[in-house]
Amino acid sequence: MARNQIRKGLWSIGHSSVIRHPVDMRQRLAVAVTVPMLLLLGSCGSDTATMRGIVREEPLQVGAVTLTDVTDEGEFANHDDLFTMKAEPGELLVMYFGYTNCPDLCPTTLAAVRTATKNLGDDGAKVDLAMATVDMERDTPEVLNGYLSSFSDHFHALHASSQEELEAAENAFLASSTIQRDAAGKIEVGHSATAYVVNDQGVVLVEWPFGIDSKAMTNDLKILLEQIASNN
Repeated sequence: MARNQIRKGLWSIGHSSVIRHPVDMRQRLAVAVTVPMLLLLGSCGSDTATMRGIVREEPLQVGAVTLTDVTDEGEFANHDDLFTMKAEPGELLVMYFGYTNCPDLCPTTLAAVRTATKNLGDDGAKVDLAMATVDMERDTPEVLNGYLSSFSDHFHALHASSQEELEAAENAFLASSTIQRDAAGKIEVGHSATAYVVNDQGVVLVEWPFGIDSKAMTNDLKILLEQIASNN
């Protein structure tokens, strides 16, 4: 495994029927310790004032990042051609890089996000979902929209118009992905597996490595929404 893949997060390689996870416990710990200036806050305990995800002392700034928006279902079916990585004013955006044929990491993460937003009650409407496919050939706009509609009714389906556009967005989030074919001709997709919570200024407030459950996500979203409300 390349060092930059470890630095950028958990790494999944697989296709629709076979998946390999070359990630041992030392590499899982490396997610939190190999990138400077990260604080892993309170992963256990009952203190609801404590964030469960990863918070950076110098948060990622992604407000200038754009990706081609192909959403044609749900609340955001009418949109400009490019989506800017910012939440709606006073709300939050959960951003993820994945693909629809992912056998475990993507559906597990997105299902946890779905449960977390439901746990928020009415405030769940203040959390939007965006996913950029890393498998641009197979994830057509129709496929991507159908997939995301099973997790949310207010989502942004993002499909880069070029590999360069995708890589520019990934670099801003310190994410990464690869597309390869194995000896049998089957497509193998590798991707980092972190979800990012972004505010309306394009600041990543918290990062959720794979394994953060819906209860922890709910905790973090509730804290952040309360902070937003208190600042308005």
